[in-house]
Amino acid sequence: MLDISEKDFESTFEAALLATASAGAATLREPGADEPPPAAGFTPGRYLQRTTADYDKALCLLPADVIGFIYATQPKMWAKFEKLHGVNAKDRLLKRVSDEVGALGALDVLRKGVKSDGCKFALAYFRPASGLNPEAQRLYHGNLFAVARQVHYSAKNNNSLDMVVFLNGLPLFTAELKDPLTGQTVADAMRQYRGDRDAREPLFAFGRCLAHFAVDPELVYVTTHLQGPATRFLPFNQGHAGGAGNPPNWRDFATSYLWQETWAKDSVLELIQRFMQVVDEEDADGKKTGRKKQLFPRYHQLDAVRRLVRDAQDHGPGRRYLIQHSAGSGKSNSIAWLAHQLSILHDVADRRIFDSIIVITDRRVLDRQLQSTVKQHEQVTGVVENIDQTSRQLKQALADGKTIIVTTLQKFPVVLKDAADLPDRRFAVIIDEAHSSQSGETSAKMKLVLAPKTLEDAEQQEETTGDDLEDRIVEAAQKRGFLPNVSYFAFTATPKAKTMQLFGVQREDGSFAPFSLYSMRQAIEEGFILDVLQNYTTYQSYWSLLKTVADDPRYEKQKASFLLRNFVDLNPHAIDRKVAIMIEHFAGQVMGRIGGHAKAMIVTRSRLHAVRYKLEVDKYLKAHGYPFKALVAFSGKVKDPDTGLTYTETQMNSTPGERIPESATAQAFKRDEYRLLIVAEKFQTGFDQPLLHTMYMDKKLTGLNAVQTLSRLNRTHPGKDETMVLDFANEAEEIQKAFQPYYDRTVMPEGTDPNRLYDLETRLGRYEVFTQEEVDRFAGVYFDPKGTQAKLLAVLRPAQDRFKDITPEEQVEFRATLTDYVRLYAFLSQVLPFADAELEKLYVYGRLLVRALPGDRAKLPAEITQQIDIDSYRVQQTSSGPINLKPGRGELTPPGELPSHTLQPDPKEVLSAIIKELNERFGTDFSAEDWVFVQDLEDRLEANPTLEASIRANTRDNARLTFDHVVNDTLQDMIDVNFQFYKQVNDNPQFARHLLDRLFERYLKSRDPNQPAT
Repeated sequence: MLDISEKDFESTFEAALLATASAGAATLREPGADEPPPAAGFTPGRYLQRTTADYDKALCLLPADVIGFIYATQPKMWAKFEKLHGVNAKDRLLKRVSDEVGALGALDVLRKGVKSDGCKFALAYFRPASGLNPEAQRLYHGNLFAVARQVHYSAKNNNSLDMVVFLNGLPLFTAELKDPLTGQTVADAMRQYRGDRDAREPLFAFGRCLAHFAVDPELVYVTTHLQGPATRFLPFNQGHAGGAGNPPNWRDFATSYLWQETWAKDSVLELIQRFMQVVDEEDADGKKTGRKKQLFPRYHQLDAVRRLVRDAQDHGPGRRYLIQHSAGSGKSNSIAWLAHQLSILHDVADRRIFDSIIVITDRRVLDRQLQSTVKQHEQVTGVVENIDQTSRQLKQALADGKTIIVTTLQKFPVVLKDAADLPDRRFAVIIDEAHSSQSGETSAKMKLVLAPKTLEDAEQQEETTGDDLEDRIVEAAQKRGFLPNVSYFAFTATPKAKTMQLFGVQREDGSFAPFSLYSMRQAIEEGFILDVLQNYTTYQSYWSLLKTVADDPRYEKQKASFLLRNFVDLNPHAIDRKVAIMIEHFAGQVMGRIGGHAKAMIVTRSRLHAVRYKLEVDKYLKAHGYPFKALVAFSGKVKDPDTGLTYTETQMNSTPGERIPESATAQAFKRDEYRLLIVAEKFQTGFDQPLLHTMYMDKKLTGLNAVQTLSRLNRTHPGKDETMVLDFANEAEEIQKAFQPYYDRTVMPEGTDPNRLYDLETRLGRYEVFTQEEVDRFAGVYFDPKGTQAKLLAVLRPAQDRFKDITPEEQVEFRATLTDYVRLYAFLSQVLPFADAELEKLYVYGRLLVRALPGDRAKLPAEITQQIDIDSYRVQQTSSGPINLKPGRGELTPPGELPSHTLQPDPKEVLSAIIKELNERFGTDFSAEDWVFVQDLEDRLEANPTLEASIRANTRDNARLTFDHVVNDTLQDMIDVNFQFYKQVNDNPQFARHLLDRLFERYLKSRDPNQPAT
């Protein structure tokens, strides 16, 4: 009968290791007369079988394998040591090795070896950088791998581990194997490690083993530190169809990659040499906690880095790679490992493939990780140069040939202008988040500097004026194309269409896809990020406006509608209502989450909105006595047009007892008393705060901006198992549409057709704003080293004059079409399979012409906001629950689609008609009977002598108290007139507050017409 027991799974696993041969294995040379023979049974090239009897529980070693490896690879050093200690040499060395592993960890000992009594012994030999040294190759193949099943590891009990893997006698990996056909899975293996494996056992001490694996035929999980119930296992799975898990393997177990690939001998040695690290843990402020953790790469990290390095080695510089790894993918570590391995990568001729690795990032943590990675793997300091001062510092680092240079995208272009003296070198540029500017002018300039031939050509152009103009234009186009000396490695979680075409892999069907993918869906399913769409609530604002002027002026409909909506959004009533909903929701449902430390972000649509929100939030918190505070983040200065006051972020966040400068806002938000962060653009992307639990959205979001903004919530934290979004500006369907392309497998079905440039060129010619002769004349000045700005402006002037003569509709269309051409050419010129001088000339001409065209003189009818008032305003929840995304291929639209720029007529209508339409769309559901009721209520208040006396004798605040009492009494008297309206006032505190606010202001205005309305 077929054996379905767990032992059969173990046997299959073990047999695969015992049968695996190492590629290129060489036979060890025969020992000389003065060299001891190798240990019995030592056969290079495959795993050896060991038993629990071979394992020493006290030493946590395979003693015979440790000594056998040293015999075979370091016989002279062993002879010296044996001469010192005689018959005690073995025991003394084994004790020293065991003690060093216990004190420093196996990783350190395997990399650096051990010293004892003037002798130094290597405990592992790693693959040499080249094959030029036969002795290094021999030693590399002298490594001794072994596997043992059912290893009894404890002196206290009879517990055993299903499998242990050893390198030169040192334990590397342990494994617990489970078979679902016997009723147990990988979850039981993890439970066994947490509950039945005493973390105090010597073998399980931190660093003694490199990793512990929980395995079944479908899934693999790994941990580097057993800590009892607190042990954290991470998935080590390939991913399947864009999600978690592993693809089916019809010839073997789905997890067979573990023993066939990851535990292959060459792979294990590379893991030890190039990937695994011991790092200091840091708190939220970046300070070391004193604890350490051992890193083992996740499968997608290991796979991506290895494939990138192998491809770069096979093809050399001049290629581009897109690595689409979701948030939570461990991107910083992936970049650090990649940068280090590219920096030491050699070709078959033993020449370095890249002279310098340039890492473009804005994250300081990445610099620290790079420093740590290089130091641990190479024991070398000073390899990583962090450019944190001036652009001159960066230029000097490039000129000096620094190995790994970490800089920001903002600094890089400044250096490019003065970098003509760069020597002939080859570069790898690693981009942390593929910035959009990489697909435009900055990338083009970067290539000019990094290409030694291009630099020489540029120098010749400065010295020579007689070159053919057409040739120089073609050269300029070619410089934007692929360069043989630069490779780009672009990391991003959410690639734009341009990024996909520039860096992605073009497949046989013409579509573009990332070189490596770790999807948002897989990251969510594996628990590395949270699904920010699972608790999503949308709100709709309903409002009604009143015309406050006697006449009925006419305005352009679209512009007037925009101003009226903006008037409502900035109106204190609108912000008041939303703030009340936000604060009460946070206080009631959020602040107690994550152990009472949860925070929230309010995303506003402008800097002025952020200012108004901060003022109202502070006011509301103070009035209701809530024990937390809010911060605001926006750039520059904001002047409130209504008050004339000017605000800055520092001013609004500081208090009499503490000044919080703008640079310290993010740090201050980590403090527990600050629970709310109000933002306008700042911190919507690239901001990492794991305690951020809820987002209140009052800004229209589309596409990638929606994904990046809402993803601020997805970071995990102990005690954080969900997020919430309350959205006052977007529909659930719009958010779903934005996320869908990035959820699973992102592809672009086709690239941009270069012929679209010719279509745009033809469309531009129809407006007769410029002539081909003017374009040619402009190019002659532009590409002439002796050309001047005055000459360029003179050539542009005729087009400027003709532009003024075409209709306003044509002006809009021409400007937009010219902008499309300039942007599309800046992108396509980097991937064009040809160079067209006419297109290049039109590009340089159009790029400056679009800036020189007269601006849009049409004025928005700003005075309209002085002629209206808000009659009613309410906010109503419209949907709540998860926004579900569909598994499968998500498609990006190729860049350069030709939109229509036809200017639609904006008919003028009377103000009352505009207000009527807006009320029909956003209006409240009050009936005519309701308004009669309100009018009756106002009449009764007008006739009330108590109110009249209160207004004359009291301050506004005290008069308001009297007013509220009188209104409530009057409403009680009117309960039978309109019970439904009374019930709405009584049941809805927000509505009641708004009604009393409006009635009070109208009452004051009836007494004093000059009283400002609110």
